Amino acid sequence: MVSTPQPDSAVESPINTQGVDDEPLGSNQRVFEGRTKFLIAAFAGVYALFHMAVLNGWSIGGWTGIYIPYLPVFPMETWNFRIVHIAGALTLGFLLYSARGFSDQPQRRNHPLDIVAYIALLPALYACFTAFGFARDIAGGTMWNGIDPAIRSAEIWHYGVPLIVATSIGVLVGWMRAPERGRLSPADLVLIICAAGVAIYLITIFGTLMRNATGTPFAPIGMSLAAVAGTVLIMEMTRRVAGLALIVIAGIFLVYVFVGERLPGFLNAPDITWQRFFSQVYTDAGILGPTTAVSSTYIILFIIFAAFLQASKVGEYFVNFAFAAAGRARGGPAKVSIFASGLMGMINGTSAGNVVATGSLTIPLMKKVGYKPTTAGAVEAAASTGGQIMPPIMGAGAFIMAEITGIPYTDIAIAAIIPAVLYFVSVYFMVDFEAAKLGMRGMREDELPKFRDMVRRVFLFLPIIILIAALFMGYSVIRAGTLATAAAAVVSWFTPYRMGIKSVSKAFELAGIMSIQIIAVCACAGIIVGVISLTGVGARFSSVLLSIADTNQLLALFFAMCISILLGMGMPTTAAYAVAASVVAPGLVQLGIPALTAHFFVFYFAVVSAITPPVALASYAAAGISGANPMATSVASFKIGISAFIVPFMFFYNSALLMDGTWFEVLRAAVTAVLGVYLLSSGVQGWWAAKRANVGIRVALIVVALFMIEGGLVSDLIGVTGAVALFFVSRFTGQSTVNKEA
Repeated sequence: MVSTPQPDSAVESPINTQGVDDEPLGSNQRVFEGRTKFLIAAFAGVYALFHMAVLNGWSIGGWTGIYIPYLPVFPMETWNFRIVHIAGALTLGFLLYSARGFSDQPQRRNHPLDIVAYIALLPALYACFTAFGFARDIAGGTMWNGIDPAIRSAEIWHYGVPLIVATSIGVLVGWMRAPERGRLSPADLVLIICAAGVAIYLITIFGTLMRNATGTPFAPIGMSLAAVAGTVLIMEMTRRVAGLALIVIAGIFLVYVFVGERLPGFLNAPDITWQRFFSQVYTDAGILGPTTAVSSTYIILFIIFAAFLQASKVGEYFVNFAFAAAGRARGGPAKVSIFASGLMGMINGTSAGNVVATGSLTIPLMKKVGYKPTTAGAVEAAASTGGQIMPPIMGAGAFIMAEITGIPYTDIAIAAIIPAVLYFVSVYFMVDFEAAKLGMRGMREDELPKFRDMVRRVFLFLPIIILIAALFMGYSVIRAGTLATAAAAVVSWFTPYRMGIKSVSKAFELAGIMSIQIIAVCACAGIIVGVISLTGVGARFSSVLLSIADTNQLLALFFAMCISILLGMGMPTTAAYAVAASVVAPGLVQLGIPALTAHFFVFYFAVVSAITPPVALASYAAAGISGANPMATSVASFKIGISAFIVPFMFFYNSALLMDGTWFEVLRAAVTAVLGVYLLSSGVQGWWAAKRANVGIRVALIVVALFMIEGGLVSDLIGVTGAVALFFVSRFTGQSTVNKEA
């Protein structure tokens, strides 16, 4: 466990932030004790450390000259590394997450379904044994191919059928058998062995010339059978850790592969056999493609970085710093939520996770100072969603964007600065105007951490500063992330939470567990990417966008926005962007939009889908904390984040918002965009010139704000002139003001 001595006087705070950056326990997450807990913790830690070692090329042999048999040689072959990456996450996931939620009722031991699962271990083990046999034959000189009748028969009856039967039984028994929180289910043990069977076979066969036969009639049928089992395992794991939304979308895409030839218009797809599709889906054209490439490198590296920050209690400091900086302003806790969510969003991979981390603290305090539960939850959801746009990490979306577009990561992080500022500024204005209308005050001095104490510990920002500095000094993302991770451990030595061997081990364990969801989600998104690649539906969708653009380019952008939001509803940001980038972004690029602008447009809307009704994951998570109605909270969070839906159109019309232009152009674009967001927020909230605005003023404010979107000099002058005119009109209409104190 991470050592937790009593904090000294320098870090005492009236706000109880203890555990704010701890990972919440899932409703279906097991909790083990004793030796089992130790073994699973060790596996999780070794799994995370394995990635750090592979990415940095560490090896015992390279350091000591002593070579231990059967250890992998670093750097690993790319496909093999990604296969092990997925298999390890599946193993850890099936160990920790049950197929169902836990019941309070005691469960019967030696259940008949457990006996069925134990029987299913036999075909699962037999499939693994057969895969090892294939490896032995190939090592002995057998030329593997997909045509030889003996090889084909062995792959079907001695490997594929036992593997699929065992996988099916494991999944079905898991669904039907009520689990126990502290006990591993026999069905999940079956699935773990099946995951190993898939990995052993694919690593073996992809090491032969058959790697080049994927997607052709010459591919060994075992490749397709292994991919079927692997796809089922990935989708089941994704269902357990991320819910049904992504599974439903992936299922629709899978069905489309086999019914596409019967569909009309642009949805019509070529006739594809199951064997051809599955022989290709578990390659770099699908599951092992861009999404897994990113999850196995950048994402897991920054998950390790985040785990080290959590172990050194930097997350708690971020929240305390936000309270000290913003707590005194009117509606203080709401503004703290914005600052804290922005800081936590830099190290937290999901909108909903950010809500749980900071919302457990800020939402009750918002309710305490007068916000309604619905508004409190909505503010936290909107603020936490913005963390996904905040450089440098951007919820891992920036890394997938870099992988897909080939644009350097540093260029993407720089381009994200103004859009991220606009997002948080818009939420800040909405919150401030709401507090002004309600006449709210800030929190009292004695309720807040002392700012001077926070400044004394500002060195805790060093890991983030080192990360950014290393990136812009030209270091690779891998090296920069590793240096920042080491820095997180070093800065902890100057706090009461010094990281020693035990704490570092705990951080790697935490990283392994934290990585399960994002790896499963990225692998599942890879299935969708594989369908899009093989069926060509992405290219046909692009042609539809082009035809719409012939009529009206703005209409084409609006259509692209709707598709990006729909694809992202109910999905984590990373998967939402990966899917939208495959379907929507190519069409935007064909419209003549620069790749960076097109992908940012898609990414932004994939992010805000987390606060878009009816399926708004961040809003639902916030409603669970605030006790408000989930749908009402999602509608309120949509209203608070409404300006964010305009920002992508802003940088479409004015690329200077993505740092594309001279310094004067960038500065002018940023200032006028902030003013436009301010006017829009005023119009939506009905607060202008320090008092409530009537309907006419509100409509005029929104119209004037829209003039600021185009980004041209004339439209900006019209917008500024209109804002000045509205200010004087409002000041001299004689309407009573509300509390003006901050």
